[in-house]
Amino acid sequence: MQLFRRPVVSRMFQWVGLCVVGLSLALPAAQANERKREPAKKTASASNTKARKPAAAPVRTAARSVKAPARVAYTPARPSFGQMAGLHLVSDPLDLKSSVALVIDQDTQEVLLSKNDHAVLPIASLTKLMTGLLISQSGLPMDEMITITEADVDTEKGSSSRLSVGTTLTRGEMLHLALMSSENRAANALGRTYPGGLESFVVQMNAKAKLLGMTDTRYVEPTGLSSRNQSSARDLATLVNVAHGDPLLRELSTSPSYEVALGRRTLHYNNTNGLVRNPAWEIGLQKTGYISEAGRCLVMQAHIAGRKLIMVFLDSAGKFSRLGDAERVRTWVETSSGLRSSAAPSRPVKG
Repeated sequence: MQLFRRPVVSRMFQWVGLCVVGLSLALPAAQANERKREPAKKTASASNTKARKPAAAPVRTAARSVKAPARVAYTPARPSFGQMAGLHLVSDPLDLKSSVALVIDQDTQEVLLSKNDHAVLPIASLTKLMTGLLISQSGLPMDEMITITEADVDTEKGSSSRLSVGTTLTRGEMLHLALMSSENRAANALGRTYPGGLESFVVQMNAKAKLLGMTDTRYVEPTGLSSRNQSSARDLATLVNVAHGDPLLRELSTSPSYEVALGRRTLHYNNTNGLVRNPAWEIGLQKTGYISEAGRCLVMQAHIAGRKLIMVFLDSAGKFSRLGDAERVRTWVETSSGLRSSAAPSRPVKG
């Protein structure tokens, strides 16, 4: 009996095993079929929904919710006064990028190079050279403390400054920052604290210009932010010649960098004219300037090839082109011994 039952039991286990295997194979197939039917149910449900609601409504709602890409209006750069006057169309032997240029031998007053030198244009922060000259010659104490006020904040161009309202520095420090790094609030504070106030200071700026014979020059404020501060290359060469005779202006304008302590903070300023850090240059006095109406401007007194030269560049097109023009002039003087290329002589530099 035992011999008979063993095969039967064996066959029974085989049958059960086959049933289990069959179920294991059938279950995934059934689940797959169920997954296939689910999208169909969703589709049917969506169809029923569309039948109940107009199909166009969601589309119109979606169309209203999508915003078109914002358009950014292109604002072209404002042309300078020199560009509007066509001064850049005038050529010169050195292919300068400045529309106005003048190079004069300081000792002999010989004009080595001139280009539109009588044109009267905005002079931007070259204005600060006259501001510095008046302050230096005023006899006011350089160690007197001056505080930046709301009156010194630029409302002309909206320019920024690291000298916040309430900052207090000496007059000498303010003058240093105005000449070296063209600090507008410092320059305005210098004029505001002049005896008689800002209005009196501007009167003195114009009186000084007249005394020096700068007949093309007019000042309305001490920073140069206003385009109504205007002059010619001829007048500016006169101013550079006089300012170079002031030891304080020579020192402060050519300082490569300067630090001022404000409580726990120390502010580091650099000269706006990178040429003062170039060992190839021997610069006795300098000032840079820029507003859109004036273009890039630069005045300098420098020793080149054994000569003391006064250089004026106005309305230069390009951030570094005024420095490039100075380099072109230096190379030209060194290689040609400063042979004059100006078309015609002009009145001598006064001062």
